[in-house]
Amino acid sequence: MATKDTDGGQQRATRSTDEVEEVQEDAKAAEDLKERHEKLSDDVDSVLDEIDDVLEENAEDFVRSFVQKGGE
Repeated sequence: MATKDTDGGQQRATRSTDEVEEVQEDAKAAEDLKERHEKLSDDVDSVLDEIDDVLEENAEDFVRSFVQKGGE
C-alpha cells in the first residue's frame, strides 16, 4: 500500500511540472504575439503617416493625376 502512495505522488509531481511548463509556454507565446502585434501596428502607423505627409504636400497633384488616370 505504501508503494501505491509513492507512485501517485510521483505522478502528481510530474503532472504539476507539465502543467507549469504548459503555462510558461503559453505565456511566452502570448508575449511573442503581443510583440508582433506592436511591431505591425508601428509599421502600419508609419505607412499611414507617410501617406498623410505625401497627401499634405501633393494633394492637388495627387487629385489631378487621379482624375487624369480615370479619364483615360
